[in-house]
Amino acid sequence: MPKKRYTNADIAAAAHNIRKRILGLCIERGGCYLAQACSSAEIFTTLYMKVLRLGPSLGSPDAQQFPGVPGPKNMDYPKGSLYNGFDAHNPDYDMDRFFMSCCHYASVLYCTLAECGRISHEAIDKFNVDGWNMEMIGAEHSPGFENTAGSLGQTVSIAGGTAHAYKMKGHKGKIYCMLSDGELQEGQDWECFQAAAYYGLDNFTVVADVNGQQLEGWTRDNMNIEPLAERFRAFGWKTVEIDGHDIDAIAKACKTAHKGKPLAVICHTHPDQGMPIISPLMPKHFITVNDKNREEYTKFYESM
Repeated sequence: MPKKRYTNADIAAAAHNIRKRILGLCIERGGCYLAQACSSAEIFTTLYMKVLRLGPSLGSPDAQQFPGVPGPKNMDYPKGSLYNGFDAHNPDYDMDRFFMSCCHYASVLYCTLAECGRISHEAIDKFNVDGWNMEMIGAEHSPGFENTAGSLGQTVSIAGGTAHAYKMKGHKGKIYCMLSDGELQEGQDWECFQAAAYYGLDNFTVVADVNGQQLEGWTRDNMNIEPLAERFRAFGWKTVEIDGHDIDAIAKACKTAHKGKPLAVICHTHPDQGMPIISPLMPKHFITVNDKNREEYTKFYESM
């Protein structure tokens, strides 16, 4: 089946839908990582709808029951899956692979998968419900995730190692890894970046959502990571800085020629993009909805 061609209008509409859906989850569940949805919606939709060359999903389009880790040995994982995940990408080594490091962005990934038909919209009804795989902090059993993620899960290094293996074996697929700027304070990320440049992994692209905030506040006030672009270049990476809300800029940046070098796409974003109702809270890692603000947030949701 040929891949659907999405217009920029389709991608922008999907990004808007993602922000609205996650605000709705905030209202329903009492809170969510809404600022991350605001900053990264265009990045995810552009990657999935315009950049990534993925095989068809081998997993169920619906949410799956998940009893926890470790699970029973007889769990019915998707046939052909390379890992214990759902929405398992077709293991065609000439297709791309996507690794999700910023695992607290899970709701954004799930909603993106729903927008492009890789999972059902109904699956998101099980978001953060105990006993189901649609967890708020995603892992290898969650849709779209290859591995237990986060910087402590060393996702970027797993992605880099996969790119190295692909290059050694002559596979044509490209490896993409999504991370956020707070993670770039972690030393293991920079060990990976050094190794990727040394091995000339020009099949490897890192996309960073640089929204300027982390759990403890503004990134610059905790452990400043700037000048980020210069740091990547000093490590031997082809580096492009863009507006992370510009669909054309994201797509163009991901297609930048980088022969002999890995590619870093630094997306400068706003954690309240499209959601002025949360602007007074910034910086805010996790948005809580309670009796004090539920009516206000509900009115804004309905206006969307």
